[in-house]
Amino acid sequence: MTKTLYVPDHYVKSESKKQTSEPDITNYDKLPEPTGWRVLILPFKGKKKTQGGLHLPDEVVDREGLATVCGYVLKLGPMAYKDPDKFGIAPWCQQGDWVIFGRYAGSRFKIEGGEVRLLNDDEILAKISNPEDILHT
Repeated sequence: MTKTLYVPDHYVKSESKKQTSEPDITNYDKLPEPTGWRVLILPFKGKKKTQGGLHLPDEVVDREGLATVCGYVLKLGPMAYKDPDKFGIAPWCQQGDWVIFGRYAGSRFKIEGGEVRLLNDDEILAKISNPEDILHT
C-alpha cells in the first residue's frame, strides 16, 4: 500500500512563489546597520576550557563576554572616522579588525546567537592582532 499526499494546486503555486521571490539572506545581512559615526562590535567570548583542561559552564563564559574589553568590528557607520580634525587621515579601525574598548562603552543588545555592541567611533581605544593575548578579568 502506498501513501500519497494530495496538496491543492493553489497551495503549491503560492509556496513556489514564496521560495523563488525571496533572496538568500545571510546572518551578516540580518545585522543592524550602524548609523552615523557608530561601529558595530561582536564581543570576544573567550575559550570554554581553561589551560588546565576544566570546562567552563555557559554562565561563566557569558559573564566574561559581558565584561570583555575586546571585540571584532562587524560594520562601520557611513560617517565613522570621517572627521579629519578628530581622527587625522587614517581611521582607527576597519571592518574585520580586533579592537579594545571601554568595559562599559556602547549600547548592548542581543541578537540571534549572542550579543553585539554599538559604540561611537571615538570609543575604540586600540587595535590588536589577537584577542586571546589580552587577559580578561
